[in-house]
Amino acid sequence: MKVSAQEEYGLRCLLQLARLPEGESLTLNQLAEREGISGANAGKLMWLLNKAGLVSSTRGTKGGYTLARPAADIHLSEIIKVLDEDMLTGHCKSYTGLHDECVHTGDCGIRPVLISLHEIVQSALERITLAQIVGTEANVDLALYQIHGAMSRGVERDNPVRRQVTP
Repeated sequence: MKVSAQEEYGLRCLLQLARLPEGESLTLNQLAEREGISGANAGKLMWLLNKAGLVSSTRGTKGGYTLARPAADIHLSEIIKVLDEDMLTGHCKSYTGLHDECVHTGDCGIRPVLISLHEIVQSALERITLAQIVGTEANVDLALYQIHGAMSRGVERDNPVRRQVTP
């Protein structure tokens, strides 16, 4: 799975808002500065997220952006759906070789693999909330490990972060 810049920056902006104390907000310029992105890019992201009902905006001198719902009620699958540039459709249009469309459009062995992988990722993202990814990398790693369980017995041995963090 490839995460687009739009998805990455959108998630990062939402994390900024999720970390705010109750009643506080961030302006577009503050979000852009904190994430090292242009104001125009931050504006586009906030427009998409506002339109989808994930953030709220308030105008005026004390205005800014806040989460529209608690971070614990916002699943990553919702966020990615809003910010996704339609990877499945785009894939077949991106790798056409010398032609206008892929030569395998009618019968493709790769497309079912991509669709299955997309479904697996989507299922995982449906189980993770924005609140669960606020915090240190080690704490988030532990939370994700607990959500998904041990994918294999070797995961715990190979990841020193999981051994160091105690619940």
